[in-house]
Amino acid sequence: MRVKVVYFGMLREIAGREQETVELSESARLAELYSSLQQRIPCLADFSRSIALSVNCAYAKEDAPLHDGDEVALLPPVSGGSSAPPAATDVSESATPHTRIVREPIAADAIVPAIKRPEDGAVAVFDGIVRNNSRGRRTSYLEYSAYEVMALREMEKLAGTALANYAIRDVRIVHRLGRLETGDTSVLIVVASAHRAAAFDACRWIIDTLKKTVPIWKKEFFEDGAVWADGEPFPPEISPGLHGASK
Repeated sequence: MRVKVVYFGMLREIAGREQETVELSESARLAELYSSLQQRIPCLADFSRSIALSVNCAYAKEDAPLHDGDEVALLPPVSGGSSAPPAATDVSESATPHTRIVREPIAADAIVPAIKRPEDGAVAVFDGIVRNNSRGRRTSYLEYSAYEVMALREMEKLAGTALANYAIRDVRIVHRLGRLETGDTSVLIVVASAHRAAAFDACRWIIDTLKKTVPIWKKEFFEDGAVWADGEPFPPEISPGLHGASK
């Protein structure tokens, strides 16, 4: 069978390509694919403990079975960095009921009033902005990219979980991709509820979890070079369990 492999972030640079087609045995599982890839790209062994893998836009473990035509993505820790998403997922704007991915400035002054209702007693807002420094270096600009189809699904899952687990009425999550200048909003989270405590708690949980699970990467550009932002470790339920992968 044949599966499509897509590389993101620093893994794309290491692989030297955005994607490729790999032939496997009919009964192959995810671990077998990764082992085959790292035989050709030895540096992948250094990422066995830190990356996540997805099959058809869903996180998967190493024992996940593969089928002909599957799309497998290799994902470095999120907030890591990349140049641009593959052309197949390069759209000007994508949306689900509670989330959007955009490439234009995020219109907080329109999104926040639109979510309010008479029954709400609180609206909590997290506005993530690009600051002018990082690690003691002056930041020139940032570039955000994503595995867009999967990112939207994961963001919508976060919204659904927040609505189920917190006493909130509604939520919006908007993330921007592309080049962002100092002071630009990269992510906006808006939570409406009857009481402030639930709104605060849900808003904090969403941004903290988004930074660990949603496949969006950030590259920081300075006057003297560029680096990928340090990604947070994937939660145990996402880590594919490739600890035993061999070189």
